[in-house]
Amino acid sequence: MILFVTGTGTGIGKTVVAAALASCATGSVAVVKPAQTGVAPGEPADLAEVAVMSGCPDGHEFARYPDPLSPHHAAAISGLPELDLDDVVDRIGALADERDLVLVEGAGGLLVPFTRDGWTLLDLATELGGRIVLVTAAGLGTLSHTAAALQVLRTEDLGDADIVIGSWPREPGLAERCNAADLARRCGVADLLAPAGLGGAVPADAVYAEDFPALARAALAPRLGGTFDSDAFVAQWAPPHVRE
Repeated sequence: MILFVTGTGTGIGKTVVAAALASCATGSVAVVKPAQTGVAPGEPADLAEVAVMSGCPDGHEFARYPDPLSPHHAAAISGLPELDLDDVVDRIGALADERDLVLVEGAGGLLVPFTRDGWTLLDLATELGGRIVLVTAAGLGTLSHTAAALQVLRTEDLGDADIVIGSWPREPGLAERCNAADLARRCGVADLLAPAGLGGAVPADAVYAEDFPALARAALAPRLGGTFDSDAFVAQWAPPHVRE
């Protein structure tokens, strides 16, 4: 199986969600970062964080560019080769033949281009199949961003994504609490999500957890290997006008 971990933007928790998925998985797991940007050669990057949090050492980075930009600009500025879509498809496919699960973490959002030709994680998922895990924010703006990403996936016949809130605050404000209800389809937003509700919500301080595997299980829904209950989450956090 292949899971593509993408997001509605950058800096919203994709790497921590990937680590949680790896931690909750059974069988052999490989984690792939096709393009890592903003990190110098030899420095620890996203795959190192995943390994530390999840204990999964089987990481594969196909290209690294030092500038903190989208991969197509970062490759051009550095003068390093761009990633070839067919080669990436072949390499991930080979890993999937030998592992029970391959997690592919994208760069930035769903439609960020990897090359100047413009291929994206969406193209990779279309070529390889598999499921999408869409990491989204908790605060204002997330409903539109999430709905737009889901609409793209449905237009491309990739089905409904599992939606995971990548950084749920310790003390959420009213906006976050209302958004949680909407993202779990509890406030009449009929086309936002799959009927299964939220795929999880990862605490904002998850990276510092003493027992990350236990946190991961609590943060992800059973279909992703955890025990997270979307209905209970909404009941806990939704404001009264949603619960009534």
